[in-house]
Amino acid sequence: MKWENNRQSDQIEDRRSDPGGGGLGGLGGGRRVGGRGIGLGTIAVALVAGWIFGINPMTILGVLGGVGDGAPTAQVETTQGPTQAPTDDMGKFVAAVLGGTEDVWDQVFQQAGAQYQKPRLVLFRGATPTACGTGQSAMGPFYCPGDQKVYIDLSFYDTLRRQLGAPGDFAQAYVIAHEVGHHVQNLMGITDQMEQARRRVGEREYNALSVRLELQADCFAGIWAHHNQKSRAILEPGDVDEALNAAAAIGDDALQRKSQGQVVPDSFTHGTSAQRQRWFNTGLQSGSVQSCDTFKSGSV
Repeated sequence: MKWENNRQSDQIEDRRSDPGGGGLGGLGGGRRVGGRGIGLGTIAVALVAGWIFGINPMTILGVLGGVGDGAPTAQVETTQGPTQAPTDDMGKFVAAVLGGTEDVWDQVFQQAGAQYQKPRLVLFRGATPTACGTGQSAMGPFYCPGDQKVYIDLSFYDTLRRQLGAPGDFAQAYVIAHEVGHHVQNLMGITDQMEQARRRVGEREYNALSVRLELQADCFAGIWAHHNQKSRAILEPGDVDEALNAAAAIGDDALQRKSQGQVVPDSFTHGTSAQRQRWFNTGLQSGSVQSCDTFKSGSV
């Protein structure tokens, strides 16, 4: 991937050198802010983390703040930290990928007569405070709608390469573009609609909606690749295969088969490997937001 062709975003918040992983002592147990849920992208990532690392997903969600339990919540500090340009190679790579997503979504929103609000991307190690509760490395990368930030511990890329068999810089970029896709969904009001649906439907129906949400974020990642290639010629031979391989590696069926030896479709929250590949490719080929409406598609 010719990531050097992209400008580096100035929306990077680098907490990797913070003592104590970003000051977790003041979080009050990682409760959510103002009663707001942690967002479906984070819920789904927690489930994936459970399958990858052998962690009970409900333990992760409990740390994040009792999703849907109606419990009292403590307030956490959500002020913006300082942005800074990373000086290490991986930090520069992340900043360049984020810069590419900003340029693409700026253009897409402008064409629709709207203004794109850039998310911040937080680099951290171990654990860090978020507006959605305590973010932990074991959750993998996630997006918090409460503060409109993408969080990533770069050690996840080692997991992606070594444990999931999905190496390559374009696979790493796909992960960031997917989380930015959740930010786009938040700006479009889709995240709020999903939160409302969560209160009305049962677990099985909610899981099915979550699959469509995640597949749309995959499709939005494809849109980023489509337009970034047109404007910056970022793709090298094998890059698309890297992204498709990563999408397959984190499919619900692949993760369940790897962790528990069987597949339980009713518990899917992200979609199968084939679905994730198909929707990323849909965005990649079309470059169109309209083509990514997974919620109106008869089948995904």
